Amino acid sequence: MIDYKTASPDRYKLLKEFAKRNRKNPTLAEQVFWDNVRAGQLGVKILRQHIIGDYITDFLVPDCRLVIEVDGAYHAERQQMENDERRESDLNDMGYRVIRFTNEEILYDTENTLEIIIKEIENYE
Repeated sequence: MIDYKTASPDRYKLLKEFAKRNRKNPTLAEQVFWDNVRAGQLGVKILRQHIIGDYITDFLVPDCRLVIEVDGAYHAERQQMENDERRESDLNDMGYRVIRFTNEEILYDTENTLEIIIKEIENYE
């Protein structure tokens, strides 16, 4: 089951608009990743900028409840790391697995990144 419209009703519309804006203006790493996974290239459907609860995930493989996050440099800042930990914990509590990649991993080690994701998909029970 995909958690559609599970955000608080007063936030869903705002999150939906923000997700739409993010899809239209991806980071370079997000665009490179999307170019490599769109249209079922990995054999599964992948959604981008998908709302789960009160969060917008970078990418979601709905069939195996896998969230893929692409982290820019600001994710190394202490406050953002704490926010990411809380977010990941909340998503785990909702039944999602979360894997994170840095922009550099996506841009300069794309093949290995995709292999890790394929293994995560294959290992889903």
